[in-house]
Amino acid sequence: MREKEMLAVVEALARQPTAPFHEDAVRAEIEAQLRKCPHVKFERDSFGNVIAHYRRGRRAATGWAFAAHMDHPGWVRSKDNTLEFLGSVPERFRRNPQTKSFGDFAMWDLPPFELRGRQIHSRACDDLLGCAEIICLFRELEEKGASAHCAGLFTRAEEVGFVGAIKLAQAGILPRSLTILSLETSTPRGTAEIGRGPIVRVGDKVSSFDGPATAKLLSVAQAEKIPVQRCLLDGGTCEATAYQLYGYTCAAASIALGNYHNCTPEGTIAPEYVAIDDFVGMVRLCVATVLRRGTRSDPLKMLRKKLEENAASYRGFYSSSRAQSKDSGARP
Repeated sequence: MREKEMLAVVEALARQPTAPFHEDAVRAEIEAQLRKCPHVKFERDSFGNVIAHYRRGRRAATGWAFAAHMDHPGWVRSKDNTLEFLGSVPERFRRNPQTKSFGDFAMWDLPPFELRGRQIHSRACDDLLGCAEIICLFRELEEKGASAHCAGLFTRAEEVGFVGAIKLAQAGILPRSLTILSLETSTPRGTAEIGRGPIVRVGDKVSSFDGPATAKLLSVAQAEKIPVQRCLLDGGTCEATAYQLYGYTCAAASIALGNYHNCTPEGTIAPEYVAIDDFVGMVRLCVATVLRRGTRSDPLKMLRKKLEENAASYRGFYSSSRAQSKDSGARP
């Protein structure tokens, strides 16, 4: 896909309003996009999550599933007909809000989609960009005629505690052989920066993720010359943690996000934003991860071999080390 086509997918999703438990418009657009992919079949589970599969060729086993959520913090009408804010945003940002109503829910009254230089600005980058990445992955596989099988998981109500992901995991629909890659947009932490490539996330606020799966992502990125950042993003928790609690092997990747949950460093409300190059890089990383599955040695075994060879190169010093140990043990 050309960059222009990828951005068209982002815009189509970003223009749909959403809030926890009110993902209908986003879900309808996702399903409309998926229908354009001949080798993608999808279904809804009993909770309303969307599970999609790209299948082409004889490869039967599903190696990777790419997960993203369809909601964003917002005001939701409760049973007593009042609007309740759902999502992690400090109360000081919610005083005298300027909102736009969509019937039973409301969002901040912000532009749904804008391009400003080499950045995407939206009222809901988190996590509609993750959903767009999965769609772009499927379309790239279609265009390449790729013989592969992978899955896309589009979940509901992540912003109130991964409700959709938990319901999906509990249902037992997904085989345990899957490696689930959680795709997010996240506040940069540590050395992470906007515009320096997608972030391979080694952990979040409460979990560390599967070492071999994380190593494979880094190995693929290196082989395909995709700039990535390896970081611990411990400012929050992502869906990889939820799936891990139910026995799934999980990794995580993220795009560095400005104005997380629409909160600016100055204490105002504004669109979230990401770098276009980071978004495109994430799509490339996902595509390469699917296509290179099973064609490359285990990166941890490669590292072990390298370290063993290095250790062997110092064999000439081993005898003196043993002698020193004996001398040390003979002293009173």
